[in-house]
Amino acid sequence: MRFGLFGGPARRGGIGSDREAYRRYIDAALEAERLGFYGVYLVEHNFTGQGQVSASLSVLSHLAALTSTLRLGTAVVVVPWHNPVLLAEQAATTDVLSGGRLDLGLGRGYRDYEFDGFGIPRDEAEGRFEETLELLRRCWTHRERFSHEGHFWHFHDIVVEPAPLAVPYPPLWVGAASERSIGQAAERGLRLFLDQVATFEEVGERVQTYRRAQVAAGRSPSPADIALTRPLLLAGSAAERAALLESHLATLDHLAGTTSKAADNPFYSDPASRRARTEAGAILGEPSECIERLRRLEALGVHQVLFTRTTS
Repeated sequence: MRFGLFGGPARRGGIGSDREAYRRYIDAALEAERLGFYGVYLVEHNFTGQGQVSASLSVLSHLAALTSTLRLGTAVVVVPWHNPVLLAEQAATTDVLSGGRLDLGLGRGYRDYEFDGFGIPRDEAEGRFEETLELLRRCWTHRERFSHEGHFWHFHDIVVEPAPLAVPYPPLWVGAASERSIGQAAERGLRLFLDQVATFEEVGERVQTYRRAQVAAGRSPSPADIALTRPLLLAGSAAERAALLESHLATLDHLAGTTSKAADNPFYSDPASRRARTEAGAILGEPSECIERLRRLEALGVHQVLFTRTTS
C-alpha cells in the first residue's frame, strides 16, 4: 500500500495571503516526497472566495521543478471549463517538465456557481466531457495536422505540441461511484478515483465492479488503477480524536454548502449521515486504529490511499 496527498492550496478560513497558502502547500508536498509519499493530487475550484487552487496544472509544473519522484496529479481538472486543445498542450507540457510523472484526472463539475460563473449550462457537462476525452487522446497520439468538427469544439489544421513524455499519454483518471459510471471507466481504460464518503462495504463493491468490467473489456487489472480518498485524523488520545473529528466535520459542513445538486446525496444533505459515515470510514484514531482501517481497505483491493488536507 502506498500513500498520497489530496487537496490543494487555500487560505485558512478564507484569510491570509494566497502566497502564504501556496507556500504552505508546496512545503507540504516537498515534505511528502521526503517521507516517501508517492504523489500529490490537486483539486480545481473557481470563484470560492477561499483562495482554493484554480490553476492546478500551473502548480504541478512548479512542483515538477522541485521534486523528482512524486506523481503529480489532478483530482480533477473540471473539463467543461477548458478548451480541450489548450488542456492537451498544458498537460503535455507538465508531463514533459516532470519527466513523465503526470496523472491527469478529469471531471464533469458539480458546483452550480462555477457553471453559472463560466456561463456553461450544466446539462452540457456530459457532452463536453465526452468530446474532450476523445480530443485529448487524439491530440496526444496524432503527430500530423488534423481538424475536428464536433458539437462543442471546432479546430482546423492543428498539430499539438509538445507530445507528452508518457506513452501513449499520461494516465487518465476519473471519479466514479455508480455501477454504470465505474463500468464505463473500466471499459475506456480510465483509472478510478473513489471518494472519501463511501463505507467499507461500498468500497469493496465498487472495486469489484471495476475489476469485473476491466476483465470483461480485456484489460489487465493493476493495483495502480484505483486510488481512494480518505481523511487522515491521526490522534494521540481519545480527546484529540474527538477534537480532530469535530474539526473535520466543520470543514465538511462548509463543503456541503458548495455541492449544489450533489446535495441529494445524504452525506451532503444530512449532517447526521455525514458524521456517521466519517466516524465509520475515515482513517481516524490512534495509530493502531488507523492501521487497522488501512488494512481493511487493503483487503478490499485498495492499494493507494490519498489523504485529504482540511483545506481541500
